[in-house]
Amino acid sequence: MHTPDDSLSPLILNEAHYTRLIREEIPAATRFLWIATADLKDLHVEATKGRFQPFLGVLAGLVRDGVEVRLVHAKEPGPRFRRDFDRYPELIASEQFERVLCPRMHAKIVIIDGVVAYVGSANLTGAGIGAKSSRRRNFEAGMLIRDRQTLDELMDFFDRLWMGEHCPKCGRRDVCPDPIV
Repeated sequence: MHTPDDSLSPLILNEAHYTRLIREEIPAATRFLWIATADLKDLHVEATKGRFQPFLGVLAGLVRDGVEVRLVHAKEPGPRFRRDFDRYPELIASEQFERVLCPRMHAKIVIIDGVVAYVGSANLTGAGIGAKSSRRRNFEAGMLIRDRQTLDELMDFFDRLWMGEHCPKCGRRDVCPDPIV
């Protein structure tokens, strides 16, 4: 899926977020998957023809396969997401899966194995990136990036955020549920 000579356009529009990012690129991760999103909801994706599962099941499968997953999002998801989350013990118990909240997170970034990244407008929600009807989806645009320099910059940005570099001087600490530092 994520090969340097990929001849498909790196531009992703609307429902192509689901097919390219959710169905092709993310499941192809072999070493690590870093995801940043502002909003996170009970996103469902096709598991087998006509049968859907929570996207958390995809993440759990990656964790079982030894992929390290980092997820940063801006607010605590709703009760349906939390119920689904509790169905995947590998997301709770494994050191391969880490999740943090940052109320300032508004970026939408997915980095896969350090070889491809997505940057765009889509949140990790059904309307933003999931398997919803084209009449009910948001209008979204993003890019797949394979350029080494840009990937390095994105990974550095994500890693500094993940390590809490901004936390000590953050102007939103009063509303942060769990400061990283």
